[in-house]
Amino acid sequence: MKKIIALLLTLVMVLALTACGTTEPSGEKELTKITVCLDWTPNTNHTGMYVALAKGFYKDAGLDVEIVQPDAEMAPQVVGANKAQFGVDAQDTLAAALVGEGAMDVTAVAAILQHNTSTIMTLGSKGITSPKLLEGKRYSTWDSPIELAIIRKLMEDDGGDYSKVQLIPNVIDNESEGLAQDQTDSIWVFRGWGGVKAELEGYEMNYMDLKDFGEELDYYTPVLIASNKFLESNPEEAKAFMAATKKGYEYAVENHEEAAKILIEAVPEIGDEDFITASLKYLAEYFVDENGNWGTIDAERWDSFYSWLNDNGLVENGPLAKGQGFTSDYLE
Repeated sequence: MKKIIALLLTLVMVLALTACGTTEPSGEKELTKITVCLDWTPNTNHTGMYVALAKGFYKDAGLDVEIVQPDAEMAPQVVGANKAQFGVDAQDTLAAALVGEGAMDVTAVAAILQHNTSTIMTLGSKGITSPKLLEGKRYSTWDSPIELAIIRKLMEDDGGDYSKVQLIPNVIDNESEGLAQDQTDSIWVFRGWGGVKAELEGYEMNYMDLKDFGEELDYYTPVLIASNKFLESNPEEAKAFMAATKKGYEYAVENHEEAAKILIEAVPEIGDEDFITASLKYLAEYFVDENGNWGTIDAERWDSFYSWLNDNGLVENGPLAKGQGFTSDYLE
């Protein structure tokens, strides 16, 4: 009987020790939930966040991050209503969200790209090599006041007559094919996506990059925005999110192919590996500034664009004040 009791006690002790070995540390900190609302469907501009998610950078920072796409409301509305803590937008579209009675409670906290990659793309065989040559040609427009004011500026600064451009609705999904099939003569694309795609498809294109036509047009697109309420009440978590996101983009700069695979695994419908890798290779020089830092916003360049909007009456309920709409306080 004594032997049986001793055996039972030993068994109990072994089970207890085993249980202790599998118990989670009682002091483990609960992860902070953060939602990021994109500006549209996922694309290579968003790569750093998907990398940070896949590589565990967010988890290591104590964050449980979910990336979502906009539905009925765009990112400024979603973030401003505190349905997401962070979002993706652009300096031009953000302008209207910063002023008036309907102003959104949001602030840009980082530049995802350091320079504006917007360009007017035309088929090489058309010979449209400068804005003036858009006279008498078709331009596919979203009918945005800021967009059209930029086209007017490009043409008039080049000695062209803006009234002679033929504005048609932009209903084209594949810009390069639309140009090749003569659906339009010119269209606004982003070089890192539409431009790279056109080149991989073998089309010869001409480009008029907006940033080459004045500092005021080298605005920030896209930018990362945040809820002011979240920033004020959770500054340390906001800084942790920014640091992990920065690490994700820096990884993408140094590891194009691996970052492309991560993005495709997260969003299989995004495109083939050759295209995504080529897009990331192009964007690598835009993700970081000349010092290799991600997220930097130059106040003078930010203000230059908003001053141009003010001068041209393009901000309803404006004007925008200097320094309005962005902060660098949450970046390392």
